[in-house]
Amino acid sequence: MKKFLLLIFLASAMIGCKSTRTGSTQNLEVRFLHDYNLPEDLEVKGTAVGGLSGIDYHEETFYMVSDHPATARIYTAEFDISGERIDSIRITDVIILEKSHNSLKEQHLDLEGVLFQPKEETFLLSSEGNIKSNKDPMIFSVSKEGNFDRSFSVPENLLAESIRKPRNNGTFEGLAASYDGKGVWAAMELPLETDGPKPKLYPTKSPVRITYFDKNSGTATKQFPYRLERIAKIPWLYFAVNGVTDLLEYAPNKFLVIERGFVAGHGRKGNTVRIFDVDATLATNTLDINNLRVSFNNPAKKTLLYDFKWAKDYLSQEIIDNIEGITFGPVLSNGNQSLILISDNNFNSMGQQLNQVILMEFIPKK
Repeated sequence: MKKFLLLIFLASAMIGCKSTRTGSTQNLEVRFLHDYNLPEDLEVKGTAVGGLSGIDYHEETFYMVSDHPATARIYTAEFDISGERIDSIRITDVIILEKSHNSLKEQHLDLEGVLFQPKEETFLLSSEGNIKSNKDPMIFSVSKEGNFDRSFSVPENLLAESIRKPRNNGTFEGLAASYDGKGVWAAMELPLETDGPKPKLYPTKSPVRITYFDKNSGTATKQFPYRLERIAKIPWLYFAVNGVTDLLEYAPNKFLVIERGFVAGHGRKGNTVRIFDVDATLATNTLDINNLRVSFNNPAKKTLLYDFKWAKDYLSQEIIDNIEGITFGPVLSNGNQSLILISDNNFNSMGQQLNQVILMEFIPKK
């Protein structure tokens, strides 16, 4: 077994060691431009800025959620972007969620995704809940003041007490507006236990469910399976994980999907972050399929777009951190769309981590 692991390690070290800013598929190209790290000790209105797990952008304002359950909150910010770099980031306000409403006061609000809805003037949020404590994952909206507005109906097999067994800290992680604006997509981070195993060092069939919710009805109307990659580094200590942390629908049924892996024993270099170009056009609708291990299903087609190990030479501290959010940002000076990614520093509970913001360029191919 040790020889086998060593061979895998050597093969991995020799493959894909290129240093490049650019990644591409037949559909699009992205280019790494710059990273910016928020100060470790930054506070806004008595709250530590950290745990930044989701990000959205609208009319020159960024919105970021913090995944601190005791004080669920949304930060507003302004980014100064000139040319191909972020010059500065100003956190302008914090919105504390009011949890006294009956729909929230008994919930575990581990916020992971945020979408600002300008027409309704509300924020749509995803929460992982806490499966171990039988606290359900949620998709719900709050006002601009942080007051509860409404919640969506989550499919039964994704709830905490489901016999399909969602994994703790592996439920709703990614949240994206649909391309047509009529709904939202919510991505599970890890497979249901009955659907498949968590990713291992060797290849596995580990499908996560990505569910579409109609905004008007608040109900799920379709879903597709997405298979995770294997663990990309050898875990020298016990813990290793790889899962979906966020997504964007950039064209009908076409997505950018972030997979974030972490393996213990590599210090500050334990993270693996990859962006995939995903086509769900021919994927099976799994909304009414209870067990993906035994039922035939066609997963979404995926192609690696960018692996942040390629950006090592361009990152300010030569590491990619715990990237959990992605959004389209402002148009760049050259007329192309920007992409903004953000990391969750776990409030440094797992060692020194960064509040890292990544600036990229998004270039669809004709």
